[in-house]
Amino acid sequence: MGGILPIFARNYSSLFFCNFDSNNNNLNPNNMSAKATRILSIVLMILPSLGLIMSAVMKLSHSQQIVDGFGKIGLGNYITLIGVIELISVALFLFPKTHKIGFLLICSYLGGAISIELSTGQVPSAAIFLAIVWISVFLKDKLMFLNAPKV
Repeated sequence: MGGILPIFARNYSSLFFCNFDSNNNNLNPNNMSAKATRILSIVLMILPSLGLIMSAVMKLSHSQQIVDGFGKIGLGNYITLIGVIELISVALFLFPKTHKIGFLLICSYLGGAISIELSTGQVPSAAIFLAIVWISVFLKDKLMFLNAPKV
């Protein structure tokens, strides 16, 4: 494919965090640099973490909206406990040495949130957070999802 795109891509491929494949005259997203992958992973880890921290703070402060919502589903007595579990999960997820256990805890938490949202007829918005968490962990440590090479 001729034209402006290959010239633009060749000159500005670093803007896309991709390498320009001169053989095919196109951007190759499979060749993302390690630095770009790391930055994208960190950003994608922080976004849902901020949402979960905000949610935990609202639970710990007993926001009226949270108290009403949890009261309707019969979990009103557990608001503080759920908020503490949420904060611990996020802290473990963000700390590099414990990100695997934090990932598993956040997946479990968000899975429960999705099931409650579905059972109450709400849109499962927790699924968006879960997808972002999975993508960030995949970019950070592909061995969490793929078979380890045999030694």
